[in-house]
Formats: sequence, structure tokens, C-alpha cells
Amino acid sequence: MKMSGGPASLHIKLFLLSIGLFIAVGTLIYTQSLVNRLQKREKQTVELFASSLEYVANPKLTDIDFTFHLDVIKKIDFPLILTDANDVFTLSNLGGGIRNLEIDSTLSESEKIEFIKGKIEELRALHPPIPVMYDDAILLNKIYYGDSELVSNLRYYPYLQIIFALIFILISYISFSYLKKNEQSNIWVGMSKETAHQLGTPISSLMGWNEILKLNHTNADKVIDISGEIDDDLIRLNKIANRFSKIGSKPELKEQNVYDVISKVIEYFQRRIPNFSNKVNLTLEGNTSSHAKLNIDLFEWVIENLIKNALDAIEKKDGFIKVVIHDSSKSIYIEVIDNGKGIEAKRRKDVFRPGYSTKRRGWGLGLSLSRRIIADYHKGRIFVRHSSLEEGTTFQITLRKEK
Repeated sequence: MKMSGGPASLHIKLFLLSIGLFIAVGTLIYTQSLVNRLQKREKQTVELFASSLEYVANPKLTDIDFTFHLDVIKKIDFPLILTDANDVFTLSNLGGGIRNLEIDSTLSESEKIEFIKGKIEELRALHPPIPVMYDDAILLNKIYYGDSELVSNLRYYPYLQIIFALIFILISYISFSYLKKNEQSNIWVGMSKETAHQLGTPISSLMGWNEILKLNHTNADKVIDISGEIDDDLIRLNKIANRFSKIGSKPELKEQNVYDVISKVIEYFQRRIPNFSNKVNLTLEGNTSSHAKLNIDLFEWVIENLIKNALDAIEKKDGFIKVVIHDSSKSIYIEVIDNGKGIEAKRRKDVFRPGYSTKRRGWGLGLSLSRRIIADYHKGRIFVRHSSLEEGTTFQITLRKEK
């Protein structure tokens, strides 16, 4: 059995990684576009502020209302420092010359000047200053400005998002690896126990026949009868070996009569159903001529697992297991119906999970192997079609009909 995902698993991981990178890069590009648009708008605000200063400085425009100048200043929510042409500023400039700077009030005047000079250098590194011109010829002032708090937050947002995404992916990967490792462990343990269980019955039978043979070695007729039983158990052992050898490889499928294949399994169980206080009636009915491409060894194993599960689930004195075959134009449907204790609705998907079992001595591999055999090898489907507590369960297998 292949226990790792191989190339398929690698392709899935690369696909998921590519999607993650696409989302991260897309978020980065989109956020950067927003930042650029906001910066452009803030620059336009600064230019408008510079234009208003140019109008104010023009003596020919004394009859124009300059209240819009104050409105522009009110809209400024980012750091701004107004200097003269030589980068000289005054601390007393309350008309909008120094905006949105947190200056420690406990600093001395000289310390405040040094602080603002340092800020001017920081702002110069962010954006070139906007000039305030008189008559398009004389430089009156320079306006240094920075980014608003919104722009600053947006600038770092995609990186924070990428970090959180990486942390989430790391946690998800660790959790997925743990679950996968746990599932693989269950599969290994289950496979070991399933092997022991499959081999146990014919081996125990052979040991019993061997003892009987020793006691009756002089009775030729008895020896012949025992020899036939030993042949049956040896055939059974060979079939078990073939089943396990086909798990993990691509089995050969041949067109078979579905009814005939299942009929052999039914006959095997009818001879061996334990004679406990509960009597179970095992029957087969339905279409006797449906054909599908099957691997007999593996398909019989699936039917055996379903019947064994049904036998374990039946606690009534008048129990029954009914296998029904019917078909449509494209598919063959095989239903295994019992009147056992049923499965809770929330547990119906779990029954196919490796390691899940409701039986005290179960190891939860039979149905998991059955699903793999039907889905992966026969390209069909197996599922719980119906189940009610204390009323019974119906498993359905769907196979494609051969044209």
C-alpha cells in the first residue's frame, strides 16, 4: 500500500502555495495602488495649499476672498512644514506653517528647532518639497509634507497580512501533518490486524484439519474428505495473498457477471454464519445478467467487508442481510441491506475513515479499504444510502455498466 502522496501530494502542495502567493502578491499590488492614489490626493492637497499661498502673496488680488485658504488647511491631516526659500521656519507660525507634528512641550525652543529640522530631513526623504512661487519666477516658500496615518497603515498592512497568512499556513501544515501521520499510523496498525484477521481463519482451520488428519490417517475415506476441506482453505489463503498484493498497484479488471461474483461470496458466508442465538438470513436477489469490469479478488473483499459489518451490527433474533442488484442504462447498483443497530447521521462519513470503528475489537480498516477498492480501482462509488438507529443500514455500491 502506498502510504505517501507522492507526486500528486507534491502537486497539491505546489498548487496551494501558488494560490497563497497569488493572493499575497495581489493584495500587495492592490494595497500599493490604494497607497499611491492616496499619496497623489495628498500631494494635490499640498499643491492646492501652495497655490493658495501664492494667491495670498500676490498684492494684485487683495479684493479676493481667501477663506478657502483656511479650508484647505483644515483638510490637511498629514505632517506638513512650511519654510522659506532657505528652509528657515518659525515656531510661531500658527497659520498652517507647521501641521500635525507632535512636539514635546517640555523641550526648549532650541531643542524644538532641532527636532523640526530633523523632521524636515525625514519629510524630504519621503517626498520632494512643493515650491511656492511668486509670479512663476521667485521662490517664496517650500512645503515639506509626509504621509497621513491612513497611508502609513495601508503601506504596512499587506506585510502584516502576509505574516499572519504565513503563520496560519504554518499552523495548518503542522496540524495537517499531525493528522496525516496519525491516519497513516492507523492504516499501518489496521493493515497489520486486518492481515492477521484474514489469515487467522484459514490457518486455524488448517490446524484443525491437521489434527483430525492425524487421528484418521488410517481411514482413507475420511482422509479424502479432509483433503477437500484443506484444498478449500489453501485456495482461501491464496486468495488473501492475492488481495493484499493488489493493494497499492493497478489491478487487472475483466468483464464479469456481477450476480455470479457476489453469489460465491454469499455461498461462502451461508456455510460459515455462526450459529449463535441470533439467526441471520442472508439472501441475494435482483438482476442476474448485469456485467461490469471487476477485479474478482478485490471486489469480493468489498462484499465480504460489508457483510461482516452487517453481521456485527445485527443483535436481533430475526436478523437479515439482503444483497440486491439492480441497474439503469449506465450504472449497476448493489445494495447491502441489514436490520442491525444502524449508524448515527453524524457518523456516516466517519465509517470510511481509516481507524474509525464502533466495534470493541475493531480496527476500522475494512470500509476504508473498500472505498479505495471501489473508487480508485473500479472508478465507482460506495456510500451509506440510508441508516436509522435500531432499524438498519443500507450501503450502496455504484459501478459503471459496460457497453
